[in-house]
Amino acid sequence: MFLVPSPSSSSSTCLIKHHHNAVWFHGRTHGRVPYTGSETRRIWCAKRTGKQRYPSEKKKLRTKVKEFLSESKEKDKFEGTWRLFKLAVPLHEDPGKDSLHVSDALLQQIARVLKFPVASMLPAEAFTVVRKSFDARKKLKEPKFVHTVDMDVQKLISLEPRCWDFISRLEPKVGLVERVHDERDFSDLESIFRECKENKEAVLAGGNGHSTFSTELCKNQATRKPKIAVVGSGPSGLFAALVLAQLGADVTLIERGQPVERRGRDIGALIVRRILELESNFCFGEGGAGTWSDGKLVTRIGRNSGSVLAIMKTLVQFGAPEQILIDGKPHLGTDKLVPLLRNFRQHLQDLGVTIKFGTRVDDLVIKDGHVLGVMVSESADKSRLTSKKMEYDAVILAVGHSARDTYEVLHAHNVELIPKDFAVGLRIEHPQELINNIQYAELASEVCHGRGKIPVADYKVANYIDNEDFYEVSNSGVANRSCYSFCMCPGGQVVLTSTSPSEICVNGMSFSRRASKWANAALVVTVTTKDFEALNYFGPLAGVKFQREFEQRAAMMGGGNFVVPVQTVTDFLENKLSVTSVPPSSYRLGVKAANLHQLFPMHITEALKHSLVTFEEELPGFICNEALLHGVETRTSSPIQIPRNIDSYESTSVKGLYPVGEGAGYAGGIISAAVDGMHAGFAVAKRFSLFHGDVESVLGKAPSVGVAKY
Repeated sequence: MFLVPSPSSSSSTCLIKHHHNAVWFHGRTHGRVPYTGSETRRIWCAKRTGKQRYPSEKKKLRTKVKEFLSESKEKDKFEGTWRLFKLAVPLHEDPGKDSLHVSDALLQQIARVLKFPVASMLPAEAFTVVRKSFDARKKLKEPKFVHTVDMDVQKLISLEPRCWDFISRLEPKVGLVERVHDERDFSDLESIFRECKENKEAVLAGGNGHSTFSTELCKNQATRKPKIAVVGSGPSGLFAALVLAQLGADVTLIERGQPVERRGRDIGALIVRRILELESNFCFGEGGAGTWSDGKLVTRIGRNSGSVLAIMKTLVQFGAPEQILIDGKPHLGTDKLVPLLRNFRQHLQDLGVTIKFGTRVDDLVIKDGHVLGVMVSESADKSRLTSKKMEYDAVILAVGHSARDTYEVLHAHNVELIPKDFAVGLRIEHPQELINNIQYAELASEVCHGRGKIPVADYKVANYIDNEDFYEVSNSGVANRSCYSFCMCPGGQVVLTSTSPSEICVNGMSFSRRASKWANAALVVTVTTKDFEALNYFGPLAGVKFQREFEQRAAMMGGGNFVVPVQTVTDFLENKLSVTSVPPSSYRLGVKAANLHQLFPMHITEALKHSLVTFEEELPGFICNEALLHGVETRTSSPIQIPRNIDSYESTSVKGLYPVGEGAGYAGGIISAAVDGMHAGFAVAKRFSLFHGDVESVLGKAPSVGVAKY
C-alpha cells in the first residue's frame, strides 16, 4: 500500500520516505499543474507478491501448496492434463497477438520447464494454448507474450516416448506447473444439451468421452409446457431464454427495442440527424447496452469456471472468433456482435422461442403476491393506451440498468428494491497514439491501428481515498471512496447513451480492430446513499434520481441538441475555462467548452482531481492538453438491487418474478450478466420440473455472481 499526501502548491520539491513498505511523497507530484490540498490518499496496489502479501493471501497460498503436494502423491503423473503457466516468449520471437498456435519459440519455453533437451522434438499437438496476453511493463528487460499451456501427457508420450523420463521427474509448483483439477472439458451450451439428449445412460463422470450431463436431469413434464416470459434481450435475457427453450419451456422473449438491423439504423439517425428513438438506441434493443460498446468479455467471476467457459464457447458457436477463448483481455466489438446476435436470434426461433421486438412491458399482473403475467404495448405507443394482458407462469426480469420506468413499476407494486452503490464521473479521451506511446514507448509503432503484432494499448488505474476531514465540506458523511477507470475503449469513440432528450449521458464503444485514433475511458467516483441524501433524494429510487440530476445538468451545460459539455484535463485541474483551446473529440454530435466544476458536488470534483494527479504518476503523460473530459458518465451499474433467493433466483417479495442480470444488481458486464441469466434459466426450469438435479453437475461449481461493477 502506498500512502500519498496531496502535493502542496507552495513547494516544488519531492521528498520520499520509506517506512514499513509505505512510501510518502511530499511536495508537488506534477510540476505542470498547480494543485493544492492536504489530504492523504491511499493507493491500493492491484497485486502484492513475496513478503508484501497480506497474511490472508499467504495462508491461502500455503493451503494451495499443501493441496497440490498431496495430489501429486495420489495421482499418476502420466494421466490427465498438466497446466504450464508464465511461458514468456519475447516479442521478436512470437508470431503476434493474432496467433493461437504453439510456435517454435513457445516450444522452447515448454522444453525449458520440462528440462527436455531438444525443443524441436516436442510434438506441438500435445500442447494447447489456453491463455495469451501481452506484457510490456517497463520493469521488464523486453516485452513478451505470456502463455498458459495445457499439456496432454498421454498424447505427449504416445507421440514422443522419450518424454517419459522427464515427466516422471516433473513436480507441481503453484503458479508455474499445476495439475488440472477438474478434467471435464466444459462445452458450449448447445453441445451440453445435445449430449443430454443423445446419451441414454445416466452417467455423470465428465471428460474422456463420457457424458457430462444425465438424461435424467432434463426430462420434460407430460403436462403442458410452462409459459415463461423473459423481459429484455441483453446477455442475461438471451441466455435465460436459451436454457429454458432447450429444456422444454414455452418461452416468449419481450424486447422494448428493435432487432440489431433496425436498431443500427435508429442509431445512425441519432448520430446523423439527431433523432433519438426513445425505445431503440444505444441502451435499448437486441443485445442490450453491450451491443454498441466495446464488447468486452473480461470478467471477475472466474475466467476458467465451467459457467464462464460455457458462455464463451456458446458465443463462439454463434459466430465469435475462437480467439476470445485465449486472449487475456477478450473483446468482440460492435461489428462482431451484430452478426452474432442475428445468429443467436435465429437459433432461439428455431427452438420455438417467440420474440416480440418493439414491445414494452408497461406493468406486471400481480395477485396475492404472485406474478400472473405482464401488460404490454407497442413501444411506438407512447400513451400506452393499447396495453394488453399476457399471462405467464413466471416472468424473468432482465431489463438492464437503464429501464427506469420498470423500476417505477416495481416500486408501485411494493416489490422490494434496495438502493445500491455505483459510480459517477466523466469520460476522458486521449489520442490513441499518446496512450500507445505511454504504454509501449518505442514499440508504439508495432500497433498499426490494431493490425500489428501487439494489441492496441489500454490502461486501468484506480485510487482509493480515505480522509474524513476532506469530506466535511460535502455534508455527505462519506469518508472513503474509490476513483477508478473502467470500460476503457482503446481505438474507440465516445457515444450518447441518453434515453431522454433532456438528459446527457455518455459511454464508449469500439469495433473489433479498435482502429480509431482516439482512446476513451470512464473516470468515475463511487457514490452511496449518503451522497443521494445530501441532495435530498431518499427511498429505493434515490440513485435513479441522483443519476438524472447530473444528466440534466450536463444537458443544460451543453446547450441542448445532444451537445456534450467538455473541458481539457489541464483546465479542469486548474478550474478554468479555455473556450478556444478544446481539442478534437470523437463524439459526433458536437461538444461545447464548459467548466465541469459546476457539474458535480465539490467532493466528487475534488476526488476526480486528486485521482488525475495520481494517475499521472502511474501513466506519465496522462495529464496533457490533448486529454478531454466529457460530461457525464452516470450509468456505470444499476442504481438498485432487487433482492432474490440465493438458490431459486426468485424475488423475495413476489412469487414467480425472477430478477436477473445487471439491471437487477447482480452482474456487471456481458459475461457476468450472461452467466447470471443462464443460472436463472436452470433455476426456473427446476422450479417447473424441466430440470432435475444440480446445476453444478452440468457446469461445475457456480461462480459468485453478486453485486458487481465493470
